[in-house]
Amino acid sequence: MTKINIPSLNLDNFINGNESQKKSFVKNLGEAYEEIGFVAIENHGLTEELTNSLYEEVKKFFHLEDKIKFKYERPELNGQRGYISFGRETAKGSTKSDLKEFWHFGQELEKDDPLFNEYEPNIMCDELPKFNEVGRETFKILEKTGVSILQALALHLGIEENYFDKKVKGGNSILRAIHYPPITSAPKGAVRAAAHGDINLITILMGASAKGLEIQTRKGDWIAVTALPNQVIVNIGDMMSRLTNDKLHSSIHQVTNPPKDEWGTSRFSIPFFMHPRSEMSLNCLDSCISNENPKKYPDTTAGEFLEERIKELGLKK
Repeated sequence: MTKINIPSLNLDNFINGNESQKKSFVKNLGEAYEEIGFVAIENHGLTEELTNSLYEEVKKFFHLEDKIKFKYERPELNGQRGYISFGRETAKGSTKSDLKEFWHFGQELEKDDPLFNEYEPNIMCDELPKFNEVGRETFKILEKTGVSILQALALHLGIEENYFDKKVKGGNSILRAIHYPPITSAPKGAVRAAAHGDINLITILMGASAKGLEIQTRKGDWIAVTALPNQVIVNIGDMMSRLTNDKLHSSIHQVTNPPKDEWGTSRFSIPFFMHPRSEMSLNCLDSCISNENPKKYPDTTAGEFLEERIKELGLKK
């Protein structure tokens, strides 16, 4: 297994830099997403204090008794909000459930938004009010960070810089707090997170408490991903790959099981999945279609694509 440092970029160069710094950021970001699909970003808006606070609250939640956690699992919400218990999610194409449990903080819309009744309602944890508070704060910061990254990607794709702004404002994004519990017996082929591509436009991963993340290159090689403590990892999701006719690469990735002598340890991870509004068209951009790269996907919307994938994950019948 090869271990690499994925390309590292400073988001402040795009937001507050001069014209040269901004162009360099766009170029390096675009090239990284075409080649590997993952980058590490610094100056992403999260403070060390907020990050540590959220991880503390996440650990408190997953250490609650099962009977308390189960109060917050609502099957009718299709795994989109609140608690999702161990073994409920299965990666697309896998026959084994992932070895994880998780919590979803979702988007909150104003009541006059046309999508207000379309989104599942958020769930608040009564036992841990600070869990709800820091989760919402982190959601808003990462949503803002995601908009900036999408603006840079729009420039790389040769479209208007603010192309994505209105499409993701109020989008069905999710902040997922994941707990991979200690492994107590041989998993029999199951892993903490089986090989998969993310559904959304981009994913922002705000660190993890243990190693294990691996990504697959376009050539099919698996590499272990490392990033510095002050960075977040940002990768392309399947919606973006589809929109760009595979110009931008949604890398297959997985979370492997630790060595046997580390089975007794938990792993925690918090990704932010940035989704657009459900009506956004995922039809391949004209600028990404050519004789050399003909259109690969039928027309669809973000809402239709998400619905299909939720069913494939086993979260909705």
